[in-house]
Amino acid sequence: MPEKEYKWVEGATLDDHSKRKHKILREYFSNYLTVRCQIPQMNRFRLAVVDGFAGGGRYKCGAAGSPLIFAEELKRSLEAVNLKRSVQGLGQIDMECLLIVNDFSRDAIETLKANLAPIQAEIKSEVPKLHLRVEYLNDAFETAYSTIHQLLTDGSYHNVIFNLDQCGHSKVNHSTLTQIMRSYRSVEIFYTFMITSLLTYLQANDPKKLAAQLRPFEISVEEIQTQTIGMNKQQWLGAAERIVFESFNGCAKYVSPFSINNPEGWRYWLIHLANSHRARQVYNDLLHNNSSEQAHFGRSGLNMLSYDPRHDSGALYLFDISGRASALDRLMTDIPRLVSEFGNVVPVGEFYEGIYNATPAHSEDIHRAIIDNPDLEVVTPTGGERRSVKTISVGDIIQLKRQTSFFPVFFDKQF
Repeated sequence: MPEKEYKWVEGATLDDHSKRKHKILREYFSNYLTVRCQIPQMNRFRLAVVDGFAGGGRYKCGAAGSPLIFAEELKRSLEAVNLKRSVQGLGQIDMECLLIVNDFSRDAIETLKANLAPIQAEIKSEVPKLHLRVEYLNDAFETAYSTIHQLLTDGSYHNVIFNLDQCGHSKVNHSTLTQIMRSYRSVEIFYTFMITSLLTYLQANDPKKLAAQLRPFEISVEEIQTQTIGMNKQQWLGAAERIVFESFNGCAKYVSPFSINNPEGWRYWLIHLANSHRARQVYNDLLHNNSSEQAHFGRSGLNMLSYDPRHDSGALYLFDISGRASALDRLMTDIPRLVSEFGNVVPVGEFYEGIYNATPAHSEDIHRAIIDNPDLEVVTPTGGERRSVKTISVGDIIQLKRQTSFFPVFFDKQF
């Protein structure tokens, strides 16, 4: 499938998958800013946002593109944060943001400059606590990245968000993703691509591995070569998701391999790369607040990628009420089993680090499956017991009770 070229001067059309993606991006960025600015003693927050395929900023229908979404949410979120802090009697926060926007198209960059100018003027006149600097680059992303890295290094930016929304797959190297995730103290990437482009790349570079990945799903490499590869079948979604995860798992500690939901065919992937379990936890919860925007097929619980169609019956998980119910049911068994594998006791922080790369579950459902579980108890640092879902802390301990109902902790062995 050829990569789509947007004609920003004439007016680009906003596709449905882009609309879904932008909703998630806007809400996540707003949440990110709110959470990062909630420390009472804080008076200054610095971050950088890199939009590697920025486009012209506004679509023909008038909807904002990603660069404008970032600028709008910076303004709106800081105003909301400082209003709340005033009510609480706390000092105001100054926010400094370096927004780096890059696009290969000169027309796109010139259009973007015109579209960003009004909101930059609003910020300057209405939100003096927000210090926004915009750097415009006009190059292929891989070529531009050395300049981007130098700007971030010279400015000592440790909090960085990358939005890499390419049409195909070949415009960002895996090695660059890995470098990004290792270069900054607190970094996250939103990465969009077409699954057909990834499959074409894998077919050309590692056909044996691709064939092995497809074999359990009874999909052949030959079928990938055609345009009728069953992309509207749920089982195909499960196969593609595993391929995506295995392809990107080495780039970051936490990879969310979920596609943009489209019952007529899962073609576009929006994956979130992070090094912090907290970032993945927030992302999972956001997807549940936007149910049906992204999709997962296979298992729920703690082992979402262990689905094998030869032995298991998978299900479509749309982060909705029915999905949460199925996840909670699996979590009630999965969590005690995992705690037993840790040796019957595991710190909550270590538990989080171990689960969040393999679950689509909402944090509240995970906590509910712990608190309501007949086989588990949560112990505080002082030896007390947690009884509420909302009180579980990373400093607590999860442990099996002395008597468990689901399997014996110790097994007698005959020698």
